[in-house]
Amino acid sequence: SAEMSAPTMEERKACWGARDELWQCLDRHGDDAAQCEELRLRFQSRCPQQWVKYFDKRRDFLKYKRQLETEGYRPPETAGKS
Repeated sequence: SAEMSAPTMEERKACWGARDELWQCLDRHGDDAAQCEELRLRFQSRCPQQWVKYFDKRRDFLKYKRQLETEGYRPPETAGKS
C-alpha cells in the first residue's frame, strides 16, 4: 500500500518543515504544547507515524542534553537557589 512506501523527497521536506515549525513554537513557548497544537497536528499529518515517534524522542533527548549542559555543571552552592 502507499502508506508503507518510503516518503518522497517532497513529503520528507513537508514533514521536516512541519517539525521545525513545531519545535520553534515549543521553544518560544517553553514547551507549552497547548500553544502549538495546530502545528502539532500539521506535523502529525505530514509525517509518517514512526517519524513522529522518533522526532518526539529526539526532542526529549535534545532537551535533556541541553538541560545537562546548562544546569548540570553548576557549582553546588548555587544549586539550591532559583
